[in-house]
Amino acid sequence: MKNTPHINQLAEIAETALLPGDPKRAKMISENFLENAVCFNEIRGALGYTGTYKGKKISVMGTGMGMPSMGIYSHELINIFGVKNLIRIGSAGAFQENIEVRDIVLAASASTNSGFGSQFGLKGFFAPTADFSLLKTAAEICEEKKLSYHVGNVLTSDTFYTDDASANTDWVKMGVLCIEMETAALYMNAARYGARALSVLTISDHMIKDAEITTAKERENSFLDMIETALETAIRS
Repeated sequence: MKNTPHINQLAEIAETALLPGDPKRAKMISENFLENAVCFNEIRGALGYTGTYKGKKISVMGTGMGMPSMGIYSHELINIFGVKNLIRIGSAGAFQENIEVRDIVLAASASTNSGFGSQFGLKGFFAPTADFSLLKTAAEICEEKKLSYHVGNVLTSDTFYTDDASANTDWVKMGVLCIEMETAALYMNAARYGARALSVLTISDHMIKDAEITTAKERENSFLDMIETALETAIRS
């Protein structure tokens, strides 16, 4: 067993991991979807569990909010604990009129307003993208389940509250599907360290039109289509 400042490995960590931002969602998934789940981490409340789903070993771990937190956990899971497939599951705010609350978004790529990528020393701008195999599998599952889903570019933002009321306008104009806070860091780390990554998101609210807003409790315990899509993608990939 291995330890880092953020993960105290109490049990095996699988090569495939689902990464919800909310640790309580990780606990809910372990209790309702995984068989024989055991807790492998409790440090800082970032709960992590390993069990089996339809016979395949799967881990699920909360990563917290924002790119720095995702950057830490994805880096350690890949480089210290040997995780090869990382599937983020989380909520997002819609940017486009044709996207509705509770729709699924598969993030083919992630634009960002963050400086996270500057650490890699590139002489230009890196375009963080999903692993195509994971993306293709997830889209096929959405088709099979007849889910309302969208595939495209998302915005990973460093700010939840912004002093600039027009900050999202140009991203909407460029056809970006939604806004969230972790995907670009996950995709950059996966690219740098040779892992596969995908974000499967559920629209929890709408940024440009009046729409129903899901509650914190709904985001913790529901979004079952997203969770099942991610789990099915994990066992087929």
